Amino acid sequence: MSLSENERSIIVNREMEKANRTFDDVLFCAREDKWETAANRLYYALFHAMSALLVCDGHQVKSHRGILALFGEHYVRTEIFSKKDGALLSDLVIMRDNADYNCFYEADEEKLSPFIEPTRQLIEKIKQYIADK
Repeated sequence: MSLSENERSIIVNREMEKANRTFDDVLFCAREDKWETAANRLYYALFHAMSALLVCDGHQVKSHRGILALFGEHYVRTEIFSKKDGALLSDLVIMRDNADYNCFYEADEEKLSPFIEPTRQLIEKIKQYIADK
């Protein structure tokens, strides 16, 4: 199903709003030492920003793994975004999976805090990319 420009714009804006709200959740969880939840929220903040990016460029988002593949194919491989950006997304996928589903994984400040600022920066890069279109 193809979207009109207006529909696309609405979806992109709503996804970016969700990315921003979800990133605020990250900061709240970090302050409250809720690191497993912070891992989940870090991933989902970036997930929503990536969804906005892909919809903005007319790509169809079908799954979490699909976002990873599409970002790599259309943005990292073409050097619109860096390999480091792609690696961050991959790391957040693994971290979220571990925090949500692995009862032996213990998320903590030491493991997660290094991902907070890079995630915020990548969301900002995505926001700028969309604004420049």
